[in-house]
Amino acid sequence: MGLILLSWIYIFFSTINLGFVTNKILRLKNQNFIIYSVLGLFTTTIFTSIWAVFGRVNFEYHIVLLSVNLLITLKFQKEIWLQYKSFFKEILSLTTSLKFALSIVIILILAQCASVPYILDNESYYIQTIKWINEYGFVKGLANLHFFLAQTSGWHILQSAYNFSFLYDKFNDISGFCLMLGNIFSIIKLNDYFKNKKREYLIIGLLPLANVFFFQFISSPSPDIPIYIFSFFIFFYFLQNFKKNDVENFNLIVILALFSLFIKTTSFVLIFIPILLLVKNFKKLLPKLFKSVLLSIIILFLFIIKNTIVSGFPFFPVISFHCFETDYRIPETIAKLYYEETKLYGYFLTHEQYDKVSVNQLFTRWLSLPKLHGLFNKLSIILIIISPIFIYKHSHKKEIWSLYFIMCLQMVFLFYTSPQYRFFMNFLLFFSFLLMALLLNKKSFILLSLYFSIFITGFVLLFPINLNYFTKNKFVLSTSNFSIKSIIFPYKNTKFDTAFESIQNGNLHFYSPIENDFFWSSGDGKLPCVNKDQIEYFDYYYKVKPQMRTTDLKDGFYSKSTSKE
Repeated sequence: MGLILLSWIYIFFSTINLGFVTNKILRLKNQNFIIYSVLGLFTTTIFTSIWAVFGRVNFEYHIVLLSVNLLITLKFQKEIWLQYKSFFKEILSLTTSLKFALSIVIILILAQCASVPYILDNESYYIQTIKWINEYGFVKGLANLHFFLAQTSGWHILQSAYNFSFLYDKFNDISGFCLMLGNIFSIIKLNDYFKNKKREYLIIGLLPLANVFFFQFISSPSPDIPIYIFSFFIFFYFLQNFKKNDVENFNLIVILALFSLFIKTTSFVLIFIPILLLVKNFKKLLPKLFKSVLLSIIILFLFIIKNTIVSGFPFFPVISFHCFETDYRIPETIAKLYYEETKLYGYFLTHEQYDKVSVNQLFTRWLSLPKLHGLFNKLSIILIIISPIFIYKHSHKKEIWSLYFIMCLQMVFLFYTSPQYRFFMNFLLFFSFLLMALLLNKKSFILLSLYFSIFITGFVLLFPINLNYFTKNKFVLSTSNFSIKSIIFPYKNTKFDTAFESIQNGNLHFYSPIENDFFWSSGDGKLPCVNKDQIEYFDYYYKVKPQMRTTDLKDGFYSKSTSKE
């Protein structure tokens, strides 16, 4: 916990400086301290992505980043210090009950981040993606080694910038930092709601009620957390400025939407929010669109470059288009497998079963899935059905209806691509909190709910919970709990105590877990790392195996055909 707190103090310092300059350059007129930090995260992600195209994100990168931060501090010292003073004043203005709640939440977030990583994706590709960026930057054809690495998220690029791998190997908690930002922002807005009684302040202020769900994601750099948090920021500014939208707020919403899309492509419907604002205020915004268009082009180019280098497909997982032939592009059969496996996972069906069912049967299957999947799927449909009734009766506003229809669009998109409840959770939470804000908005009830959620979150953090009632996945049947051993030094980045063996296959020398039942696992193994069972599986069924392009790892990998061997 202690070391994580120290790293977060530096991240705060860095992101506030970079966010302040970003705000100044783009003239966003933002005065919110937390949004400064988010803008700083956005700028860091862009800078790190550009850096990773040319080389590793290691100590030389941090020398440059620290130098930039010091220069910003020297030049804008007084202005930045005013922002700190304003933020401290805002924190001090919180009611005693909210101050205490926020303090406990931050301590719990730190404790969870210092605990055993829970998310299974951390073991398959999070750790390895970040390692490759730290050691080599973007590597050509890296997805040939393990096709999950084709997913390289903007969030993992950002984690590679703030894990300080050249100093310490256990920082893996940028999602926890993001959740802390979200909680600070929301509790301040909740305090404002008690004064101004504006509904959008209450909706965002209820975000900490979901911490018990969020916490299992934050001991690893899950891209889902920033999507949840940034979605609520977008929804808040959209509702607050729908009628009096100006170019500054429009540009801020564009940045948050672009950042979300660069982190996770399944969040693409968030782009429709700034598009809607643009259509509504076209004449007003058209002459001032240059900055938003420029940022969109930058993000698009970085997305294309990143994907082209790592997988050979510029719009991966879309594989129907590629700009030019490369010797390292992953085979289309493997790329299709990734897409199909992702889609089928949402239904828990085999290829043969999926091809035989109708759309109605597919929907029934999805709705009746067991345990947590089925529960959230049912809640999503219930919410879609009942929300219009309450919106029409209590909050009949265009901006609310707009978000509702965007939610429906997200559901349709996910149904045909990857219908996993976690990709829909931002809308599920928002409209749940909207209904709560409409029906249960007394201060005493809100505070009681807040403290009850803190109690439940703390209980789940401190005491083992058997998750057999919620999931069938044998690798995630128990919660990630805090240990007193992690009070200073956090737990390592992987949950598994796995030994690795060194294997030679053709010209590829790699490390494979010795005893691990998880097929996709690579954990915290040395580079390059991949489960030997995967190599054998793709060789047997797809007649390809990964090989090095040269004798140097930084030159990447290609898939060699083994059909004639």
